[in-house]
Amino acid sequence: MADSKLDREFLRSILTLAAKPAVDHLLVVMDLPLSKDDLRGRPIKKKIVYAVSEDQLAQNLRKQGYVCVTVPPYDYSRVEKVKVALVAAVTANVLKEGEDVLCMTGRTGARLPDTVVRLQIGRGFEEKASIDTQGLGAEFSPQVVEALVSLAMAIGHEGFEGHPIGTIFVLGDSTAVMEKSKQLTINPFQGISEAERNVLDPHIREALKNFAVLDGAFVIREDGVVLAAGRYLQTGEGNVELPLGLGARHAAAAAITVETNAVAISVSQSSGAVRVFKGGQSVLELQQARRRSSKRWSRWRWLSATKGSRGTRSGPSSSSVIRRR
Repeated sequence: MADSKLDREFLRSILTLAAKPAVDHLLVVMDLPLSKDDLRGRPIKKKIVYAVSEDQLAQNLRKQGYVCVTVPPYDYSRVEKVKVALVAAVTANVLKEGEDVLCMTGRTGARLPDTVVRLQIGRGFEEKASIDTQGLGAEFSPQVVEALVSLAMAIGHEGFEGHPIGTIFVLGDSTAVMEKSKQLTINPFQGISEAERNVLDPHIREALKNFAVLDGAFVIREDGVVLAAGRYLQTGEGNVELPLGLGARHAAAAAITVETNAVAISVSQSSGAVRVFKGGQSVLELQQARRRSSKRWSRWRWLSATKGSRGTRSGPSSSSVIRRR
């Protein structure tokens, strides 16, 4: 669809605002960079921070002198895209506390934006946009937190072999977390050297995706070393208050952050939503706009139910497929 006159006027208005001294940065959350014509006569190149999902595009933009961060390529809503980009930019120390930022984004694949958000880093964002400004503590590595959030987003979007799954990552205060949990199954990380089980290693993150099918939580040290998978969190889930609709998985994730100094990252099996809990409160929420596996999963579940009603056994039983949220 061709760009309308309103689309072009909207972009020009954003760029005019971005040029004002009161604005420190323009965060462009789009995989199609602004054109030279768009920027002609506007001294804002040093203010622009791109958030893109393609590594090659990020490299090209950096060669052109732009500041650029990469974000996962999943299809989130516009506000969710801004949240993810803010997490990446603050983690990379591109955006700093107290700075005023304009964030613009649009439909996936669109050349021009249709959404703009203005915020000040560190003053809070009503949609819970950033982790690092919520005071997690100096003991938590921003790189480890971002790696786990990105991993959680991948699990929420992709599931396992086309089927939705949910899980919990508990990061930090690992001694206390291990004391308040028990092993449900064999720990796949036991006996492996610490250098070979750190979440900053892409190969380990891929392994975690596969082990996410196990019941229970992952326990991870502040520096990213995975201590265990398949841990049952023995917490007082009644000590936390959560919004209606959040189930036992989220209650356990929130409760462990009340009883310890850990941070918990939960992935909802039913919706793919990712939430970060600290002190019993959700400090980051990322809702899926669309899941890659949702249609295939719905069809599989319908077929299983149909066959089951005819007395034909097909696939896993309902007790192993439909797990708590």
